Amino acid sequence: MTKEIEKQKQSLESIKRIDDREEEYWTARELAPILGYNKWQNFQKVIDRAMVSCQNSGVDIFNHFREVTKAIEMPLTVNDKKKKNGFTDVSKTDKKYKNVIDYELSRYACYLIVQNGDPRKPVIAFGQTYFAVQTRRQELNDNYNNLTEDNKRLETRNSIKQWNQLLAEAAHNSGVITDIEYAEFQNAGYAGLYGGETVADIHNRKGLKENEKILDFMSSPELIANLFRISQTEEKLKNDRVATKEQATATHGEVGEKVRKAIKDIGGTLPENMPTPEKSAQQIAKEQIRRIKRLGRQGKLMLDE
Repeated sequence: MTKEIEKQKQSLESIKRIDDREEEYWTARELAPILGYNKWQNFQKVIDRAMVSCQNSGVDIFNHFREVTKAIEMPLTVNDKKKKNGFTDVSKTDKKYKNVIDYELSRYACYLIVQNGDPRKPVIAFGQTYFAVQTRRQELNDNYNNLTEDNKRLETRNSIKQWNQLLAEAAHNSGVITDIEYAEFQNAGYAGLYGGETVADIHNRKGLKENEKILDFMSSPELIANLFRISQTEEKLKNDRVATKEQATATHGEVGEKVRKAIKDIGGTLPENMPTPEKSAQQIAKEQIRRIKRLGRQGKLMLDE
């Protein structure tokens, strides 16, 4: 174990708490900076995705993500310091507080969070091991067939977000540097899988608006085909040590073609012939998050009563 890994482990252990039932938990606001998230708004998005994943696993969300209110000290402004007598001197005991949302997270909630975090962050990769992410993956595999189509889309879409980040890094290491080069690289992969269609072609065929993403308007089988294309390309770029942008782009196209051939060989529906969902994955996720938070507020009211 390297010194860096040992340091990360000690950091995660140092913020672990034990509740009155002798159960371990972590608080989200302490966990965020350790996982490399300095802005709470960005970490809240990861928590939201993790809560949806928890729901899709058939597990009671509120046993693992307990929303609490926390008072944090805020810096005093000039206006805060002004006294009625006109002086701006402030006693050292004068303080200003703000109530913010925090979460008490079980170990299960923590590894759902790292599973939905940015895999480019080294500490996220370590966190997936620390919080036993393989348990989560096996659980999701066991439960996948019981999910609704909307939830299958969300789970696969989240996986694609992570793999696309890894693919972009692998492509960059292979010589794909500029935005134009990466667009050509991406188009090659889609063209291989979609029988010559580029990103723009797919976007137009689906009848999407300019700001809408094609991956957000794919059914779960179409997303799975793309996930296979993305993950296998990332692996091949690394394993073959591809060193030029031309080779990388050609590799992406070849992998796309092979995935398409595999679909043909088993008599499956080609991706361009799959139906386009009416709702985007983003819209479904927002609806689920609102429903989860509404249930959470109702639960808190019941406890208060």
